[in-house]
Amino acid sequence: MPENLDKRKRKILQAIVEEYIDTSEPVSSGSLVKNSEIDCSSATIRNEMAELERIGFLEQPHTSAGRIPSEKGYRYYVDELIREDAISRKEMEMIKNMLETKVNNLEELTKIATTTLSEITHYTTVVLEPNMSNHTIIDIKFMLLGTRILMVVILTDSGIIRESVIKFDEDLTSEQVNDLTYIFKNKLVGKPIEKIYGPIEDYILSEIKTGIEIIEKVIDELNKLLDTSKTYIEGANKVVDMPEFKRNDITKDFLNALTAKDIIADVMNSGIAQDINVFIGSESEKEELKNFSIVTFNHLLDGKDIGTIGIIGPTRMDYSKVISVMKYISKKINDGYKKGKF
Repeated sequence: MPENLDKRKRKILQAIVEEYIDTSEPVSSGSLVKNSEIDCSSATIRNEMAELERIGFLEQPHTSAGRIPSEKGYRYYVDELIREDAISRKEMEMIKNMLETKVNNLEELTKIATTTLSEITHYTTVVLEPNMSNHTIIDIKFMLLGTRILMVVILTDSGIIRESVIKFDEDLTSEQVNDLTYIFKNKLVGKPIEKIYGPIEDYILSEIKTGIEIIEKVIDELNKLLDTSKTYIEGANKVVDMPEFKRNDITKDFLNALTAKDIIADVMNSGIAQDINVFIGSESEKEELKNFSIVTFNHLLDGKDIGTIGIIGPTRMDYSKVISVMKYISKKINDGYKKGKF
């Protein structure tokens, strides 16, 4: 349960968070006196700020008389004070136009949404490909790209496509490729992926003409293909001009987190499905992310996971903007899906 703050403290905390997000400078009582939403004297504001600091919502940098929000202050702001209409008509129109781009599958749509999110918020965005266990395979194709190179393409009922290239030590014949197509289509098409995990060998019971070594190599590659979620990053350069990144240690942590993608992926996978999740600083339980916040949303369409979109930036993130834009993008994706646009 969030701590109970009276109306005046709520207004002062909200004003401090929003001014600090906007200016990156510690906020003084003098600047709050000019805020039209706070009808208090400078002395009253100073007393309230001191109390908010005492109970852990604000911090005072050593070099400044002003205050900045603490993690606890940001958390209260996100949970209780956030503005959910922080998106302009121009931004709405931009989102609408970008999401109406012709796409061949839902993965392309998710990547377009990620790019849009980065362009509007000016933060780094991350897309984590979906867990495919509840998707159903509707087609599987094998194509020879050379005498020893085989491409396999898997299509699921939600429009997710997986493809891989397999290299062999010996030549393959067209007859062998036809055998593979028959075997795997017969045993895998129409099956939910969660039913064919470990091992796919159990499904390949037919009498086969193709050598067992070829079958085993294809099976190994399919298992890797279906069990691996890729991470894509957009706008990694968008945050480097922010004041926080003048500190080398923060820049180093940020680059390390982006390079070791599993760090961010672990946080993104820990959120509640079909909900916006906000991880502020140490809440992520990752040392590399202690100075950053991550906002994530996991998309489900017809109960199928189509991927998780996340935004990473400093804890001085414009949460109202990020969450407003993320909600609007999610709404447009769902509206378009229901209308059969993709």
